[in-house]
Formats: sequence, structure tokens, C-alpha cells
Amino acid sequence: MSTSTDRSSLSHLRHDLRTPLNQIIGYSELLAEEADAAGHRAYTPDLAKINGAARTLLTLINDNLTDERLTLSGEPAPEARGSAAAVLPPPEVEPPAVLAGRILVVDDNAENRDVLARRLVRQGHTVEIAEDGRVALSALRASPFDLVLLDMMMPVLDGYSTLLELKADAALRHLPVIMVSALDELGSVVRCIEQGAEDYLPKPFNPTLLRARIGAGLEKKRFRDQERLYVNTIEETQRRLQTELQEAENYVRATLPAPLTTGPVIADWRLISSTELGGDSFGYHWIDAGHLAIYLLDVCGHGVGAALLSVTAVNVLRNAALPGVDFRDPGAMLTALNEAFPMEKYNDMYFTIWYGVWCPANRTLRFANAGHPPALLAEPDPGAAGGRRVERLRGSGMLLGGMSGTVYRTFERSLPAGAQIYVLSDGTYEIENPDGSAGQLTDIERFFAAAPAAAAGPELDRFYAHVKQLNGPGPLDDDFSIMRLDV
Repeated sequence: MSTSTDRSSLSHLRHDLRTPLNQIIGYSELLAEEADAAGHRAYTPDLAKINGAARTLLTLINDNLTDERLTLSGEPAPEARGSAAAVLPPPEVEPPAVLAGRILVVDDNAENRDVLARRLVRQGHTVEIAEDGRVALSALRASPFDLVLLDMMMPVLDGYSTLLELKADAALRHLPVIMVSALDELGSVVRCIEQGAEDYLPKPFNPTLLRARIGAGLEKKRFRDQERLYVNTIEETQRRLQTELQEAENYVRATLPAPLTTGPVIADWRLISSTELGGDSFGYHWIDAGHLAIYLLDVCGHGVGAALLSVTAVNVLRNAALPGVDFRDPGAMLTALNEAFPMEKYNDMYFTIWYGVWCPANRTLRFANAGHPPALLAEPDPGAAGGRRVERLRGSGMLLGGMSGTVYRTFERSLPAGAQIYVLSDGTYEIENPDGSAGQLTDIERFFAAAPAAAAGPELDRFYAHVKQLNGPGPLDDDFSIMRLDV
């Protein structure tokens, strides 16, 4: 027989011999406590003798039935000679546990289960039992528990294999497990702790140690349950917030104009939101039969507040809701709008805006700017590369809502037939190169000048793909907003 086989047989022999002794020790201590609680202290000396004799035998087994002594022959270990009978400590009434929990006791020996279960019930816990690992896993999946006391050596499925299956189950892996073992199984216990077991209890059980280990395990379970509750609450809040942000974005999009496909002006646009709900909004509408208002504004920051302010400002423009103001005069309109939206009344939020009015009858564009990037004008030019010349529609003016009394100037420009107007958000201008350098305004001009004017939609899609290439992987830092109007 090999040495490893000898050691395995010796381990099982020690287990079989110590199991009844551990039960005697446990029952004698329980009976002593119950006798004391009932006022029958006369039984305590006899129970102490029984307990001491069992502990003496347990010491003899532990000291002599070792790997170095493969037989019981020879002199007993010096520590065992003349061992006096142990004396039971004065029995005390078992105080209730600070934290009571629902505990599963897993052990193949019925007496072991009974001793441990009775001890736990006296502490105030609710106890269920299982005779092997497979039964334990079924019980754990059927109803909730707070802690598992898991014996190492069991048939069908031993403690280590049971622990592995338990920790592989997403619904059970957070459940604290305390391994129950004899002292010579510490190597296996270490493996179990490495696989996620919380602690271990040696046999025979020390009542104080039992209480402390279980109390610590239940406390960890309570903290983990609270942590999981907090995480679930945060995740649910994030899902609800994401839904609300999506609804807000849908509302903002619902306020945007439909493309113009026929008539004196052809118009299309693109809005690609960044990872957050932004403050971009834009539109175009006929003020009267001869004047088309064109506008794009961007509220500082992101979120619902920025989106609501942008929609509010756009509704003012769309409904001409500034009494006494001629909306065909861009400078006068921005001057009045600045007074209507002081940032101190809107949670310190301000916005930039480009506002233009196109008159097809005389082919004149009048525009004003409040801190916004300039619009671009593309004109037919047979001598230029791509057949177009692109320039900025310059117009100066500070951001809107920052200072009361600011007067905005109206600029005017005559446009040739076949021209295109591009109005862009600052997020579109502020794309960085892959090397981190900024300032893509020149590149944007070159993009629109490089190719002859195509249909609005395909050109805007190509431009967005160009911007994404400049930005590199990941979403844009800000909303991408652009309008093209063929005039």
C-alpha cells in the first residue's frame, strides 16, 4: 500500500474515531448548561467526568494516531500520560446572538448535525440541516439563508466541491460559508478559504468561538446585503434616469423642423447627441411670406436643465414671443433675447446663438451672432478646387444672458444663386486631432470647398463621418449639430 493511501486511510480512521468523541463533548456541555438552567446542578460533576474522559481520549487520538505512527502500538505521547479528567467550566445560560440568522448546517453525521443545530437554536438562530453537499445546494437554491456551516468530509459531495459549486453560482456566491473541520484537515481548509470561504471552525466546537465566528459571518452578510441593496438602488436610479433622459431627448428632437425639400429654400440637418443630453437646438421657419428665420443655439453644459432652456429659447423664436421686437432684424432680436434670458434667473446658464434672416426676393442674408461660431457660406466658384469657395459669415457679439444692456449688431450679405449656408454648433468646430491639437475650423472650410455641392443629406452624412475620423474612437465630447440651407 502506498504512503498516500496509508495517509488517506489514517485520516478517515481519525475522523471515524473522533466523531463520536466530539459528539460526547458537545452533548455533555449542552446537558450541563440545560441542567444548570433547570436548577439540577447535582448532575454537573458526572457530566464533567464524561466530558473530561472524552477529551482525554480525543487527546490520545490526536497525539498518537499521526502520520508518523501508522499503528496504535507503542507508548502514548508524553502529553497524554496521566491526563487528568477535564473539568467543565461553570455552565452559563446561553445569551441570545447579537445577530440572529437562518443557518444551514451541512454534515453527513446525524449526531453532529443535532449537536450543532441545538447549540445554534439556543443562540436564537433558525436552523436547517442537510446530510451532504448535493442536498445542501438544492436547499440553498430553494430558499434564502444567511450563512452555511459546511463540513469537510462528506459522501456524495464533500465540503470543498460543494464550496466550488456554491461560489460558481451567481445567486449564491455572496453567501458566507464557514468550514467545519478537524485540526488535521487545515490544509484543506486553507484551500477552501482561498476559494472564498469566510472562516473555519475546528472540532470539537468551543461555544464562545462558535458564537464569535457565526456572529462575524452574519455581520459580513448584513453589510453585503446592504451593499447589494445600495448598488441595486443606484442601478435602478440610473436606468430610470436614462429613460427620462431619452424621453427628454425625444422631446427636443420633436421640436426640430422637418427638412425642406421643395420651394425657394432646400434645408436639411443632422443632430448626433453626445453621451449626455445636451443643450443644442436649432430651427428655421418663415416669419412671413418673404423672410425665413434661421437659428442655432447652444446652452452651456449638458443635462435636462440645458435642454429645457434651449427648447424654451427656441419656442420664443418660433412664436415671436418678444413683444415689440421685429424678428426680421437679427441684431434687435438678440438684444431683446439677451434681456429676456439673464443667466442669474436661469441657474447661471447662458447660451450662444447664431441667428439669420434670409430674404429670397433680394437674395439678402441678415445675421447676428451672440458668442457662437460663425456660419459658413459656400458660393459657386468655377476657378476654385471643387467648384466652390467657402468663407465665414463673421459677426461679433458676446454670449447671450451674460450682461444686461448689451446691444447686438446686424450684419448683411448678398448671396449669389446656388449658394449654401452651413450653421454649426461649437461642438462641431471643437473636434480635436488625434494628436490632441484643436482648431478644425480651417479643415471644416476645406472639407466643404473640396467637393462640389451634392444633395444636402449625403453631404452632411459624409461630413459627420469626417468629424468622427478626426475625433477618433468613442463618442464626441459635445453634440454634433449642423444645418445646410440651399438658397
